[in-house]
Amino acid sequence: MTAAGLVVVGGGPIGLACAIEARLAGMDVLVIEPRDDPIDKACGEGLMPGALAALHRIGVDPPGHPLAGIAYLDGANRVEHRFAERPGRGVRRTVLHRELARRAAELNTRVVRGRVAGLEQRRDGVQLRLADGELVEAPWVIGADGLHSPVRRLLGLDGRAQHPVRRRYGLRRHYAVAPWTDLVEVHWSPLVEAYVTPVDDRTVGVAVLGPRPLDQAAAIEAIPALGERLAGAEAVTEARGAGPLLQRSRSRASGRVLLAGDASGYVDALTGEGMRVGFAQARAAVAAVRAGNTEQYERAWRATTRDFRMLTTGLVVAARSSFRPRIVPTASARPQLFGAIVERLSR
Repeated sequence: MTAAGLVVVGGGPIGLACAIEARLAGMDVLVIEPRDDPIDKACGEGLMPGALAALHRIGVDPPGHPLAGIAYLDGANRVEHRFAERPGRGVRRTVLHRELARRAAELNTRVVRGRVAGLEQRRDGVQLRLADGELVEAPWVIGADGLHSPVRRLLGLDGRAQHPVRRRYGLRRHYAVAPWTDLVEVHWSPLVEAYVTPVDDRTVGVAVLGPRPLDQAAAIEAIPALGERLAGAEAVTEARGAGPLLQRSRSRASGRVLLAGDASGYVDALTGEGMRVGFAQARAAVAAVRAGNTEQYERAWRATTRDFRMLTTGLVVAARSSFRPRIVPTASARPQLFGAIVERLSR
């Protein structure tokens, strides 16, 4: 039997952020994660200024490429906004994980390699059963185990699944080419969006979002401006996918278990602020555990994710509608509105 003051299920960036927040607060923390380091994931890899500030607050400063803002392009139209106060940073997901894991280890965070197979709630705590039969007990548990969260499923908190026809997925690869801009470029085509993020001086990441089947090479070829930039560039990583992107949770807490990050519910990657929101959730979840108040966390979760949920949902609806071809032209015609939205999401 293993015991801890707080168990965090999931050792990805948000799970490690939860662990670091808890250790900084003096709590005894155990992270349960089945995968070996470093953990990778299909994502855009652009850290908004607010996400970078959240990392700095907990003592993490991952190397990467400065990001000055965001640009939307659809061939004939372009609109861009440069962050008003401070830059963001393009960071390879494996690099981000390595730096978070280093900081967690520096704070003497315990890590167990295992997969949660069972969960039993008690009046004063939670007992977890791992796949190998080991039992783990703690007064509180935070589930930060991703889009397809086993903890969320074990709690019976999975929300209604999206209709297959409406599901969106992500596919990401890295290319050995020097970044041609210090912006995240979002290229819009009739069916997909391609996010291009500089992650170091010699590499860009390209994440394609859209319905299945997703073919990244075909998507890039269908965007001439991007195809020309990547012509002859070597793909230095294999394609990595994620989805369906929309995941619903009926609640963010049940008993003494809280959900954080993608496990707590996710809309889409379109607005690029998943990490900023996730780090805020990690801080709020640990604060609620310390206060022994899950209602506090539910309120904080709703406040933290409100802009993300509203704006991203609206953009996804527009992207699936007849309005899709007008998204970039409309943003180009109203650059101040575009800039205001980017600023709101990036803080």
